[in-house]
Formats: sequence, structure tokens, C-alpha cells
Amino acid sequence: MSYRVHLRPDVETDIEEAALWYEKQSKGLGDEFLDEVLSAFETISDNPHMYAVVHRHTRRAIIHRFPFGIYYRIEEESLVVVAVIHGSRHPKRWQQRT
Repeated sequence: MSYRVHLRPDVETDIEEAALWYEKQSKGLGDEFLDEVLSAFETISDNPHMYAVVHRHTRRAIIHRFPFGIYYRIEEESLVVVAVIHGSRHPKRWQQRT
């Protein structure tokens, strides 16, 4: 069973800002980042329990090729993504969203 993935509004901003930054570094890299994020969402949707709980009921999946984590909660038959942030960010940044 695949879970439905819901993004909080801040998450869309997280992803857009990161993709724009990568695109400025190298043409096409922003699209590659977006592809990796979408691939991670699919994996999480299919196997949401495979990632460890890192804070209360929030789990973290690491994006391949890019130092970003996807922080999400499992709620009944859906997943709520609360943040997609760089691994060097302070945990308080995403914990405030949970």
C-alpha cells in the first residue's frame, strides 16, 4: 500500500530554494535535485516505516546525491512532510514545524 504524500507550504519553499541554488551552481543540477526529491517521496510513500524516528513521531529520509533530509510524519494513511532541509541546518529549524 502506498501512502499519499502531503507537503506543508514551507516544504515547497524549501525545495524551490534548494533547486534554484543548485541550478545556479550548474545548469541542470536543480532538475537533478528535484528528481532525487521526487524519487525519495516515492520510496517514503511505499515504505514509510523504513526510516528512523529522529524526533517525537518525525522520521527522516536522506536524499541520494544531495545532503538533504526529508522530515515527515505518518498519519493514518498519509504522510505529512514537514521539512526538506540541508543536513548542516540546526535541528531547531525543522523541529519548530512539527
